[in-house]
Amino acid sequence: MQLLPTISTFFIFLSALLIAIGWRLIILDKKKAHKKTMIAAAISALLFFIIYMSRTIFIGNTAFGGPESIELYYTLFLIFHIILATSGAVFGIVTLYLAFKRKISKHRKLGPITAIIWFFTAITGIIVYLLLYVIYHGGETTSLIKAILGN
Repeated sequence: MQLLPTISTFFIFLSALLIAIGWRLIILDKKKAHKKTMIAAAISALLFFIIYMSRTIFIGNTAFGGPESIELYYTLFLIFHIILATSGAVFGIVTLYLAFKRKISKHRKLGPITAIIWFFTAITGIIVYLLLYVIYHGGETTSLIKAILGN
């Protein structure tokens, strides 16, 4: 089932691209276009999350299938990515909240930090995808439901 990881990775890439465009739009003082672009970026990130969680619950996570000699490095990189993704999501929600509540001075301060975290999240996420599905063949996949039910 490489199709779902490819689709979800596309949405992460798209969200980062839209954030970059949105950042440029606000620099050009195009506030309405900035708002629409950032909402599209948030929707793209949300679509990634829905696909990722659905796949994780029903199909499962794919184990690293590359050489054992680099598995530790992959695992450390994955942990770094997960920390970035989690903090990026929290920062993103707070940044969006501040924008919608019209707390623009706080939004302006937090927005660039959020964007940079998200750029690194997207880059590391794409690298994880490449390591799991392109450079190496993924290892075993076990669904969360099967793991819980022991089946």
